[in-house]
Amino acid sequence: MLLKELSGLTSPLNDQQIGQLQQAVAELSPQQLAWISGYFWGLSQSPTTTAASPSADTQASPNHTLTIIYASQTGNAKGVAEALHHDAQAAGIPAKLVAADNYKGKQLSKESHVVIVASTNGEGEPPDNAIALHEFLQSKKAPKLDHLHYAVLSLGDSSYEYFCQTGKDFDTFLQKLGAKPMVARLDCDVDYEATASAWREQTLAEVKQHFQASGDAQVVPIRQTAAATSAYTKQSPYEAELLTCQRITGRGSDKAVYHLEFDLGDSGIQYQPGDAFGVWYQNDPELADAILARVGLNGDESIEIDGRAVSIREALIEHYEITVSNPQQIVALAALTENDALTALTEDKATLRDYANQTQVIDVLSLADVQLDAEQLQSVLRRLTPRLYSIASSQAEVEDEVHLTVGLVAYEQAQGALRQGGASGFLTQRAEAIGSVKVFVEHNDNFKLPDNDDTPIIMIGPGTGIAPFRAFLQEREQREASGDNWLFFGDRTFTDDFLYQVEWQQYLKSGLLTRMDVAFSRDQAEKVYVQHRLLERASEVWQWLSNGAYVYVCGDANRMAKDVHDALIHIAQHQGQLSREDAETFINELRKDKRYQRDVY
Repeated sequence: MLLKELSGLTSPLNDQQIGQLQQAVAELSPQQLAWISGYFWGLSQSPTTTAASPSADTQASPNHTLTIIYASQTGNAKGVAEALHHDAQAAGIPAKLVAADNYKGKQLSKESHVVIVASTNGEGEPPDNAIALHEFLQSKKAPKLDHLHYAVLSLGDSSYEYFCQTGKDFDTFLQKLGAKPMVARLDCDVDYEATASAWREQTLAEVKQHFQASGDAQVVPIRQTAAATSAYTKQSPYEAELLTCQRITGRGSDKAVYHLEFDLGDSGIQYQPGDAFGVWYQNDPELADAILARVGLNGDESIEIDGRAVSIREALIEHYEITVSNPQQIVALAALTENDALTALTEDKATLRDYANQTQVIDVLSLADVQLDAEQLQSVLRRLTPRLYSIASSQAEVEDEVHLTVGLVAYEQAQGALRQGGASGFLTQRAEAIGSVKVFVEHNDNFKLPDNDDTPIIMIGPGTGIAPFRAFLQEREQREASGDNWLFFGDRTFTDDFLYQVEWQQYLKSGLLTRMDVAFSRDQAEKVYVQHRLLERASEVWQWLSNGAYVYVCGDANRMAKDVHDALIHIAQHQGQLSREDAETFINELRKDKRYQRDVY
């Protein structure tokens, strides 16, 4: 109303500007209006400068903007990029945030400052949303980037051979094109939060210095308003009650797979089929005690974690990874103890990696056979990180619940000691007694049902890889989707390992599940796997692909996913009468178009 009255006076604003201003302030409180008036008055005292916009999509010239690109598969890289974007805005640095699949590589020629936050998928592959950008930067179409200043943060897992490979690739590509690094690339392991936070601060300080030195933009700190996000996150999890923990493999199976159901109560947590459920678990107290005895500690010794004094026993149960070993840990322990056996392992990277992947922490300590004080033990351990599980339910059907399919990792060590996985052992053996579990949802935009419910889908999920497809079918049933659904499932035996058998049979009977092909590897002399069933159905699979079907693969990355990928290439080559190279290109284009999505681990 006041603006209407003022519009009748002589004003430097035209009618359109007054209308825009009215719309912008319509829902602001008196306190917010007072702050904005002071902010605008401050700008008026420096009329020749350009202030940083508080908007995520700043309208500043590209040369005045920090562009943050994230290449993310499960959401970790996206989270780091979002934190960097938030920090940039708080520091008054004009910045925009964009997913790699929404960024055109040619746009780099118009940028002045770029940060890429990249995770690595599988064996050194870029995430699905970064395939096109990764390929573009290697191609002849990539422009010279002599004017570009950049930084790269890589996320990975040092247990893998191609640790942080995607980030390393982007760093190499950009340097070859002439771009100049503002700060050194940072390669982060699974416990990345602290190092990533320090790197963000260093990078933004460098960006701010660049902008101020060049006069590209005046850096004006912006007062932030809280973004509308879930109250429960990886850093602030929800304590969910475990309602059900039921074994779903038969007595004769040599695998123990469980169906778990959690109550989300009134948390308001939302998820979609294809998302993952993050679980903060507690280590087995008996394993913690065994490690303490192994190195000569009683468990009461005090150490410091995040500025707080805790007993080393509490630290082993709640704060550190004490099951899975890793190469860096063995290298550190070898240097600390000067143990000949450990030192010999570190001399060959492949041998070291294989040993670490097959050996738990207590067995590495047993090989070292030395006494350690509490600080020394702490120094060789990696911080505990949550485990992510594919959600096995649709919220449209189960409402305030989340379902998981969890295989217990368990084996007998050479000397006869029983070893269990940290998270799977906690969830299936100890969580019910504790009652609640700290959880959060990790959204996965790279494993989603088609928007069009008429679209046919092919789902390939052996073993516990079946989990997300249970969610897919529940969702499609609730949405009354008309698209055909084809499921490939494999495991060891029909009798004891046919997970959710009754549900699939009901879906087949109702017509929701159009067809299902199974492969039980040990029910005949010659082992048969899901990739063999795909090849047997090659003609029909090709017909579905030709009709626009989406393909989803979930499960083991090391062998199954590779074999399925090769089978799809073979089908494209022989059914589509393509060369091997053209068939590979065809399958790769499916990935770029999000018609071929994978959730592998």
